Amino acid sequence: MALEPESTRSGAHAFNYSPAPESRAVARLRTSYGLFIDGGFVESIGGATFKTVNPSSEEVLAEVTSAGPGDVARAVAAARRAFEGPWGVMSGRERAKYLYRIARLIQERSRELAVVETLDNGKPIRESRDVDVPLAAAHFFYYAGWADKLEHAGFGPSPRALGVAGQVIPWNFPLLMAAWKLAPALATGNTCVLKPAETTPLSALVLADILQQAELPEGVVNILTGDGATGAALVAHDGVDKVAFTGSTEVGRRIAEIVAGTHKHLTLELGGKAANIVFADAPLDQAVEGIVNGIFFNQGHVCCAGSRLLVEESVASTVVAMLKRRLATLRLGDPMDKNTDIGAINSAEQLGRIVALADAGEDEGAERWSPPCTLPEKGWWFPPTVFTDVSPSHRIAREEIFGPVLSVLTFRTPDEAIEKANNTTYGLSAGVWTEKGSRILAMASRLRAGVVWANTFNRFDPASPFGGFKESGFGREGGRQGLGAYLDD
Repeated sequence: MALEPESTRSGAHAFNYSPAPESRAVARLRTSYGLFIDGGFVESIGGATFKTVNPSSEEVLAEVTSAGPGDVARAVAAARRAFEGPWGVMSGRERAKYLYRIARLIQERSRELAVVETLDNGKPIRESRDVDVPLAAAHFFYYAGWADKLEHAGFGPSPRALGVAGQVIPWNFPLLMAAWKLAPALATGNTCVLKPAETTPLSALVLADILQQAELPEGVVNILTGDGATGAALVAHDGVDKVAFTGSTEVGRRIAEIVAGTHKHLTLELGGKAANIVFADAPLDQAVEGIVNGIFFNQGHVCCAGSRLLVEESVASTVVAMLKRRLATLRLGDPMDKNTDIGAINSAEQLGRIVALADAGEDEGAERWSPPCTLPEKGWWFPPTVFTDVSPSHRIAREEIFGPVLSVLTFRTPDEAIEKANNTTYGLSAGVWTEKGSRILAMASRLRAGVVWANTFNRFDPASPFGGFKESGFGREGGRQGLGAYLDD
């Protein structure tokens, strides 16, 4: 189902895309999966299971085991044995070999991983193929390079691993988030118990197969599938020395309460409501592409998405018109089609939240616009949506929607832009579009955001730290700074 430009709909300059589906045959999925504990797949003590579903078709992909408290205890015990045994005494040089091997295997199986990610998550195959999987491999490569150089990383002459890391990751970038968590933890000598999101467990389970293929010692990485109760049991377990969580601010608060007063180290990467600021002197064609990438990439399922567009008043009408023309060329539909730009919403629950907040935007007086679009009958879908006449007090300007919804506000001066950009409880990211380097630096120094992009948006590199302020969490992942979260003070 395509969003087509006006010229195409009227018949002039018609350019029709033939279907370009990626083959599902490369996704060698099992009909059911156990828990990955102590180097192998095992059954749950309780025996509970759930089904993981393709968001674009509501097709059941596999039956997955739900880990209970007893399974959490088994996984933590296995990780502890590995930390006190082979992994804990292994040299950084030897650990690096395993990380390099994992990175190469991710590359070798990249097509399979991309297909699995798209089937389970709903994101376009082009994004899984060109962004998620290559970045996951890059993180393992990057931290493999640090494994034998920790004493030169600025954390003292003899940095020590914390021990067992309990890591809980979200559904928007399942494989990439697993790499973000596992690679620095393993490079610094920790062992891990990873809990993927309930709706997107499959790429983590394929990663478990890769870990076996890499001959990673038993117990170094354990993967527990399940719902929020599984994650809560992992966070609360006394055998965990470090908790790393990426997800909603609400859940992050509960985790902080559980961990408070214990020996556990904690990092939280939570929600965001990023401002994408466009000045009148910006290269507007380039800025529009950055706006589209900032909010509609991965259906807006991005914590650092540029969901608030702040445009200098003198060019606001021009930018909005250009943006609408660009959105009319996007194609929404089958995520497995290489021509698709907008895939499916990950779950019915998330779609319900997006719909409710979009309706609230209309109710509060903002003007809603979406390009003409026929949504597929099956699955969970939401068209790319732009709101104008938005007030900073509107819910769509304050709350994280986590969907393809953009709120447009205007400003007249840099001071007003800073005031509006910082007028949020979040502080994860921001973008600045202008031809003046001095203005970029001045804005970046005043924006209360962990990451500020200049004339681009949603650019990631394993060598660059990522994290936020305020209700966007604390701690940094990526770069040299990402090592510190897994080393003893």
